[in-house]
Amino acid sequence: MATRKTPETKAPEGANVSKDELLKFYREMMLIRRFEEKAGQLYGMGQIGGFCHLYIGQEAVVCGLEATAKPGDKRVTSYRDHGHMLACGMDPKGVMAELTGRETGYSKGKGGSMHMFSKEKHFYGGHGIVGAQVPIGAGLAFSDKYLGTDNVTFTYFGDGAANQGQVYETYNMAELWNLPVIFVIENNQYAMGTSVKRATKSPSLYGRGVAFGIPGEQVDGMDVLAVKAAGEKAVAHCRAGNGPYILEMMTYRYRGHSMSDPAKYRTREEVQNMREHHDAIEHVRALLLDGGHASDDDLKTIDKEIKAIVNEAAEFATTSPEPALSELWTDIYA
Repeated sequence: MATRKTPETKAPEGANVSKDELLKFYREMMLIRRFEEKAGQLYGMGQIGGFCHLYIGQEAVVCGLEATAKPGDKRVTSYRDHGHMLACGMDPKGVMAELTGRETGYSKGKGGSMHMFSKEKHFYGGHGIVGAQVPIGAGLAFSDKYLGTDNVTFTYFGDGAANQGQVYETYNMAELWNLPVIFVIENNQYAMGTSVKRATKSPSLYGRGVAFGIPGEQVDGMDVLAVKAAGEKAVAHCRAGNGPYILEMMTYRYRGHSMSDPAKYRTREEVQNMREHHDAIEHVRALLLDGGHASDDDLKTIDKEIKAIVNEAAEFATTSPEPALSELWTDIYA
């Protein structure tokens, strides 16, 4: 991991954070980072086939928002989904086994990287069609309103999907029906490979909700504490019965759109600058060290524990059996 040359060690204004919470954020984001690095290695070795979209760089978004969730809340996202699975508590072994197409995976090895689910953790996918999960998220929120709960649904999508027509149809329905859904735009600035500046004239993506009467805000998605603070505001809005809310998380992915993307549409210097000056994990690391909450040795111990968890998951995944041929005929609509 790059050394943070200019650490911004202040917590955002209004942030209420403890030593234990900082350590929890550090551990969670490190788990996602190391897991994704290992997934990239396995893909290069041919152990993972098909598509594989890594979440490296964007860890603060899902970790900060999960800190505001309670049991019963739901989440749905796009194909860049491994980080969301880990952040909501899904087992790294089961996730990695699904990536390698094994029967011990969350979808019995038949969903792969982009399509796995966990009813227990209220994780409703991983969806391969750009923007398709947005109306699904509104449907999940509708179920909670219908049942009279105070649960919310976190519906994640990217800056590329923000131009899809179904997103705006969903905005209209969500506001019309006063649904408890938080639309989370993970704006990593490049969609599949086109800069957002070339794809839209809108100064902000969250601002498009104004036409439907949906409030929202733009957030530093590289600062987990800023994400948490914004998430708490959005969650309170939804739980109070005030309808949907939009959070545009300004984030950045360090890798290409997928493992097959050489990312030639941006310079190495740009990526390196983000790693050195804006990395979400290094920000929390600096807060821990500068605040006297942890020592270098403490963090090295955490890093070692995380690497062991990830290595164990990889070993489990690569040694688990592949699905039987009879699985071709199960879990399908006839």
